[in-house]
Parts: sequence; structure tokens; C-alpha cells
Amino acid sequence: MQTPSPNLSAQFNFAQHLIAQSASRPSKTAFIDDAGTLSYGQLTDQIQRVASSLQASGLRREERVLLLMHDCTDWVASFLGCLHAGIVPVAVNTLLTADDYAYMLEHSRSKAALVSGALLPTLQAALQKALHEVKDIYVSRASEPLPTNCTAWQELLSAMPQIKPCPTLADEAAFWLYSSGSTGRPKGTVHTHANAFHTAQLYGKGVLGITENDVCFSAAKLFFAYGLGNGLSFPLSVGATTILMAERPTPDAVFLRWKGQIAGMNTAQPTIFFGAPTGFAGMLASPNLPAKTEVSLRMCSSAGEALPAEIGHKFKAHFGIDIVDGIGSTEMLHIFLSNKPSDVRYGTTGWPVPGYEVELRGENGGSVPDGEPGDLYIKGPSSALMYWQNREKSRDTFQGAWTKSGDKYVRNADGTYTYSGRSDDMLKVSGIYVSPFEVEATLVQHSAVLEAAVIGKEDAEGLTKTKAFVVFKVGQSATEEELKAFVKERLAPYKYPRYFEFVAELPKTATGKIQRFILRDLEKSRG
Repeated sequence: MQTPSPNLSAQFNFAQHLIAQSASRPSKTAFIDDAGTLSYGQLTDQIQRVASSLQASGLRREERVLLLMHDCTDWVASFLGCLHAGIVPVAVNTLLTADDYAYMLEHSRSKAALVSGALLPTLQAALQKALHEVKDIYVSRASEPLPTNCTAWQELLSAMPQIKPCPTLADEAAFWLYSSGSTGRPKGTVHTHANAFHTAQLYGKGVLGITENDVCFSAAKLFFAYGLGNGLSFPLSVGATTILMAERPTPDAVFLRWKGQIAGMNTAQPTIFFGAPTGFAGMLASPNLPAKTEVSLRMCSSAGEALPAEIGHKFKAHFGIDIVDGIGSTEMLHIFLSNKPSDVRYGTTGWPVPGYEVELRGENGGSVPDGEPGDLYIKGPSSALMYWQNREKSRDTFQGAWTKSGDKYVRNADGTYTYSGRSDDMLKVSGIYVSPFEVEATLVQHSAVLEAAVIGKEDAEGLTKTKAFVVFKVGQSATEEELKAFVKERLAPYKYPRYFEFVAELPKTATGKIQRFILRDLEKSRG
């Protein structure tokens, strides 16, 4: 592994850093999307033209721009064009509602919007609801004539390229990502120009060992912290090629890209795939799962939630390659705790990424011994500056040099860490902590079970017992008694679910994380 990321000079612009890195390979393909390819030289030109146009429109340094686009080369040029000009892109989830975007427009005080044509109606509905400050709307790849208040994104490329970047600082606000709003409004997480550099150095190069010979493909979209590293920061930092996909990452859509088939084109096949446990489970259960000989993958990465060991073992048995499981967060920008490509310990999240430190703290704030669950805290160079306009949450999460993750972990004797669940998902049964994830990971080992989610349910005496919501694989089933016996054989007796409910699907975030709080609320509403 590489040594920890070096300190940067005070003046640093991440977009300019990537342009400098790519200067020696202008003709090499940087991106492949549904419409074609974009070389490194073309990308540099687009970045500089977008920067020039946005500044000419009256946007000033540090002002925000809403970025609501499906993954494509326009997204990349928009994001990096903003950074090059010192303007702050606010990259938002494309799966939200008009009400969500209305809140984000007001909260970020965005002065302009960059939007995909397919998402323009939703944005316009949001603008009607919001007390916004948007003056200009630039629409990417519209299939219909644009309203009079909109401009085609391609017009941004008509300006002369702005060769000289804005002299931003390494610690200056560069972009925003909105964290999950599972317990309230989403939080505007402010990242610096240096943060993306550090994640590329420490994880992209240092752990995964991405090189210019790789072709990267991420199921996680660019507006996610995980996807932003996988599909932009990491490959552009080394001169690799990236495949972008606008549509939802269903197993069949992913398999086509694995085989080098994009929108009727034959293209390069990915060598590294970035996914999440839910996606890997769905792919393994698909009847269209490709053979090992049909793909060129050398490695896969997983994040979003901890990877059940069963999924990792099944994937390796089929493809002969490992899934490198890790954990990151919007607040830390990317992965800080991970297995190593050369040493994957399925069932654990591996070791701290070099350059980061982690601590497990008990309820009193002190350290916890190996084998006992504790709250995970992280120290590292990619931590966000703050949550915008949320001092209370900022103080609770960003505690000096340490960032509170909200996850529970156990440190093992070999120095690896095992996920126990979100801090607010942990259960106490008979006075002993039970990890929902441990029970779920056991249930999915059953041949009929596709997914499971475990919560606490009070019995008639007011005591907490475990309840499992189970999704079966297509055409398969099992009884409650069979599943209870299956878990009892593998875990301590007090951990097996006392209650079961069989469901068609589980509530999840757009990143594939199970939303157990929705299941808890559902259970409470039933009395």
C-alpha cells in the first residue's frame, strides 16, 4: 500500500490538478457513456469552457449551483467546470421529489441549475414551490424543445476556454453532497478541494491500486460520495477509463456493461466494478448472471452496508475474484475502513485505510475492549468542513479531529473490524446487545432467502425481541420454524428472531441501505 497522502500547498484547485494529471494523454478515452466517448483532451476543453461560461453568466466564486443530472459526460464537465471556476456545485440525488429539491434550492441558495432534460419537469415543479435564487437553468440532453427560461447545456461550450483556474485554497469549500435524511431533512455536507485528492491517494491508489490500464464502472451514481470517487476522482487521478450509466443499475443493465455492450455499441469491458451488497445479491440471484469467461473483471468493491460473507464467497466461487468490502460515509467522502485486495476477510470490514485512524468508544466515551461493540469514530484528511446551517449536528458529528460515524463496530483479535449496525439500529435483548446485521447475514445464508432486515419488537411484557422481515428468492419459500431453527444452529440462542414477516421488498435508501427505521415505525403504528 502507498504511504499516507501528502500535505498540499495552501493554494489548490482539484479540477486543475486533474487537468495537469491528464496532460500527457489527450487522446486517451476518459469516459464512455450512453451517447459515446470523451477523451481526456476533450474533457479538459469542456471543463475550461464550462468554467468560462458560468463566470460570464455572473456567477461568482463560492456561489452555489444545483447539479441535478443523470450520470453522463455532461455531469463530469459541469462538476469540474464549477470547481475550475471556484463555483460550488451542489450534487443532488436524481431520485428525489420536487419537495426535496425545493428544500435544497432554498437551503443551498443556488444561483443556477444544471439539469438533465428528463429531470427538468421535476426541477420546474420544485422551482414553483421554492423561494429560490436561481437565475439560469442549463439543460443537458433534452429530447423536447426547451422552455424560454432554459438554455441548452451545449451552449456552455461556446465560450472561449478559461485556461487559468480560480486560485482556490486546499481547505476552501469545493462542492456539497447531501447526506441521508433518514431522521429529518438531508444535511448539506461541505467538502473541500483537498478532500477528493486525499481519497484518491489513500483509497483509490493506496488500497485498490487503480492504474491507467483499468476501466472503472460504478453502480453507485456520481452524486453519491462513493460514486464520485469510483467514477470521477479515482480514475481521473491515474488516467483510467470510466463507464457511466444513466439508467438504474439493474442486474441486466450492469451485465451488459460488464460484457462491453452500451447502447448498441461494443466498448471496453470494465476491470473494476463498484457496487453495494444489495446489488451483488440481486446479480447472484439473476438467471442471466454472466459466466466468468464473459467478463474482464479483476476486482470488485462494495460499500453502502457491510457485505454478508455468504455473498462474497458465492461471488468468488463464480467469478474467481474477490469483492473488497469497505465502509465510508458522506462526511468522510469515501472509504476509510477496508479489506485489502491481497487479504480479504469476508464477514469483516477489514482494517483502517492507511492515512486514517479509527476508534471504538463506549457509552461513557471511553475505549472498548476487543470483541465488544462500540461507536466508530474516524480521524483523517478527507473529513467534511461542516453541515451547512446546522451548527448542532455539525458539533455532534465533527468533534475536533474526529468524526462520529453513527455506526457500531467490534474490533477483532486480528485487527479487523466487524459491523454491528447503525447506532440507532442496535438492539438489547435480555440485557445483551444484538447486531441486526449479524442476524440478517445469517438469514441470507439460507438458500431461499434473498434479503432480510431485523428490528426490535416489544412483546406483551414490554420486553424487546427480534423480528425479521424476509424477502424470498423468486419461486422459493421457507416457514418461520425452518428459519428459526436455521438461525439457532448458527448464533447464540437469544439472537434468533422470535417474529417473522415475509415481504416482497425492503425499504431502502437510493444507495441500497436498508431503512430499518421505516420498519420500526411500521411496527409501532400497528400497536
